[in-house]
Amino acid sequence: MRPLSSRNPFFYKVSVQLRRLIRRCRWFFGGERYSSNLTKDVFPCVVVSHRSLLLRKLAGTDADLQKNKVQSLRIAVAFIDGLVVAQSEVFSFWKLVGNPVSSRGFPPGLQLSFGKLTSMAGGGLCQLTNLLYWMVLHTPLSVTERHRHSTDPFPDYKRTVPFGTGATVFYNYIDLAFRNNSSMDFQLKIWLDDKYLCGEIRCREALPAAYSIVEKNHRFVRENGVVYRENELWRIETDHESSRILSEKLLLKNHVQVLYDVSNIPDIKVEEDME
Repeated sequence: MRPLSSRNPFFYKVSVQLRRLIRRCRWFFGGERYSSNLTKDVFPCVVVSHRSLLLRKLAGTDADLQKNKVQSLRIAVAFIDGLVVAQSEVFSFWKLVGNPVSSRGFPPGLQLSFGKLTSMAGGGLCQLTNLLYWMVLHTPLSVTERHRHSTDPFPDYKRTVPFGTGATVFYNYIDLAFRNNSSMDFQLKIWLDDKYLCGEIRCREALPAAYSIVEKNHRFVRENGVVYRENELWRIETDHESSRILSEKLLLKNHVQVLYDVSNIPDIKVEEDME
């Protein structure tokens, strides 16, 4: 049964405000040291880089909302580009970006809420957190908070990363956060060009190891008439000098309901659950 807060608008608003208050108390009284130093001095070594397409083909959606998303991304990027995540500091997406409301210039964009698409100010900022999360997985930085969608809402369109590596956010209590437990400082460089949201994580010197993400056991499976998508994501740490594998760790196991009609997509084969 869905909780009362998700069925009654009044209790939903009360629940949201309470959670936001709790988050603010954690920010200011939790004892963490949060990253806030933006610098124009660019660290020399690129640890990882990535980019994602700004405008995607999403059936049944308003194209203007995607264009609005780009405007929201430009606003949010200004609070993150050049950020130094120093040793023992914590990165919090919402503590840096703030509330994405229309009075701060954030236009309405697409937002997935309770498995349904809706429109709200700042909608689409999860593209930025997706990018950040994917890059952080390729560094020694430790993810301390990350949330994912409970469904697979759209077919893949020019996807360049494995399924299930997203990081959804909702101001301010559904956050993306990571801590620098290493002995080095890292810098985030984020920008937009004509087609892509682009990002780099940089360091002052080269890292001794490289990190890669490998997908295993990806499939679509039908269970009791419902199609699910599942996979496993593993992180492999490799020594730069010897190319020796230092560690292999299971990061994520995904098993989520597919919301689109897979029968119209020729490349998708659905397995039948025989249990």
